[in-house]
Amino acid sequence: MNTQIIDWQTLSSQQKSDALARPAIADNALLSTQVANILAQVQKQGDKALIKLTEQFDGITLTNLAVSKAQVEQAKQALTPKRIEAINTAYQQIKTFHSAQKASDIAVETRPGVNCILKTEPIESVGLYIPAGSAPLPSTVLMLGVPAQLAGCNRAVLVCPPDKTGQLANEILVAADLCGIEEIYTVGGAQAVAALAYGTETIKPVNKVFGPGNRYVTEAKKQLSQQVAGFAIDMPAGPSELLIIGDSKANAAFIAADLLSQAEHGSDSQVILLTDSEALIQNVADELTKQVALLSRKDIALQALKQSRLILTNDLAQAAQVSNAYGPEHLIIQTENAEQLLSSLRNAGSIFVGAYTPESAGDYASGTNHVLPTYGYSKVIGSLSLADFSRRYTVQKLTKQGLASLAECIIELTDAEGLDAHQRAVTIRLEEGAC
Repeated sequence: MNTQIIDWQTLSSQQKSDALARPAIADNALLSTQVANILAQVQKQGDKALIKLTEQFDGITLTNLAVSKAQVEQAKQALTPKRIEAINTAYQQIKTFHSAQKASDIAVETRPGVNCILKTEPIESVGLYIPAGSAPLPSTVLMLGVPAQLAGCNRAVLVCPPDKTGQLANEILVAADLCGIEEIYTVGGAQAVAALAYGTETIKPVNKVFGPGNRYVTEAKKQLSQQVAGFAIDMPAGPSELLIIGDSKANAAFIAADLLSQAEHGSDSQVILLTDSEALIQNVADELTKQVALLSRKDIALQALKQSRLILTNDLAQAAQVSNAYGPEHLIIQTENAEQLLSSLRNAGSIFVGAYTPESAGDYASGTNHVLPTYGYSKVIGSLSLADFSRRYTVQKLTKQGLASLAECIIELTDAEGLDAHQRAVTIRLEEGAC
């Protein structure tokens, strides 16, 4: 196994920067051109392009893009009661946490006669992109569908690549039904995002798209958010990341299992351990070797471990500094005084505190959202929440006296900026005696 063991104290500034570097996203110029070509095809040819591109990339010739209600009902019958119960439990957990995030309007009278209101309303239509690689992801349906449902979005449109039979997994359909999603389409990749942005004969456009995907999906989201007026995306995305801070009392087997839980996501995933214990580093390295051999996705995890790090720091305070510099998607704290260390940690998409809080809990059923910023964006972007499915806007109403009390201020500032028409909009009201 090729996971690097690094002594932070021996590194130069450049070496420290290199140690925290993310895996490079290769072939950016080629990727941009390929995705732009896909987007152009969908914009010009609509459904015809979706069917052609699905055949090209997924090997499936679709006769119908939309999933019917009958198919959803069949999915419910096909799943075992135990599987349905698990989906229901996760749904309720996510719903409980996100329900507490509902915003109330804020009204403030900033001075007599000047009333300002901050209002929150749902985004009218949202697109939910659900990846479908080697396994279905009903958890992602719930992470996107529950907040869309609670926010009250008028339309929630789910797109997902079909399997080799041209169908979506039963778990996907059952989770979507729980979230009240009625528009479901068997199309994925950059072409699906293009359909959500431009619209086609079958799929009407949406205002904002959510959800993780491969680099083609990510590039499509980026390009379309810059091209289509009024079309937005949830956040920039990159490969999955996990950073763990552990001390000499931490359980090495737990830590190795957590590191591998993210390493198995993809060959470009990155996992990092920060600790002040040489013994823990060695024990974790041994556990990684033992545990990775048992994984069904062993080859993927081994590739991810090549760009992962086991880093020895001087103390836990330094470990916190390194973590803040990296800004991981997921951060696990397995130390004796985890709550105390938590106060010094800032930059992370989601933090998991204590030996019995695996990252997997957040991925599925604790209640928090697993759609998180990667590639260092946790320094400026938060985890997905109910607020992302809403829009905020302000309302103001001034009385005659309220405008009069602000007139001198506005006149002075418009004069400073040389904006005569702005000033006239105030003075004309004063001259007419309206105030």
